Amino acid sequence: MAMRRNNRTPLFRVIFFFLILNTFFLTARVFLERNGFDQSVLIVGNLIIFLATFLSFLFAKRGLMSENHHAFVRSVYLSIMVKLFVCVIAALVYIFMFRKNLNKPALFTCMGLYFVYTLIEVSVLTKMLKEKKNA
Repeated sequence: MAMRRNNRTPLFRVIFFFLILNTFFLTARVFLERNGFDQSVLIVGNLIIFLATFLSFLFAKRGLMSENHHAFVRSVYLSIMVKLFVCVIAALVYIFMFRKNLNKPALFTCMGLYFVYTLIEVSVLTKMLKEKKNA
């Protein structure tokens, strides 16, 4: 029953982080450009990582709801692979399209954001797993 109570907003932290980052990226254009960051790369990268995290979370959550332990493991592996491949493909597309005008600071920042989003996602899933065991 406790899992149902929090079922509406398990991704609140991820959504909040996404909104805070995009607000910063939109309002700090001069600061970002002065420090060598491409604002559009950061905004699009943040959006892609957010969407990949959201999709990954849905796969993992579906496995978490399953009573079959093998289904849980498969869904977690699938969620990791989907998120990783979506982000790698997006990075490769950016690198090949803008090879000469590649903005490395923004690209490396997006790589860091990938890890932060993953940490947030894992903490939410861990909390949901603990609530499921106590139910």
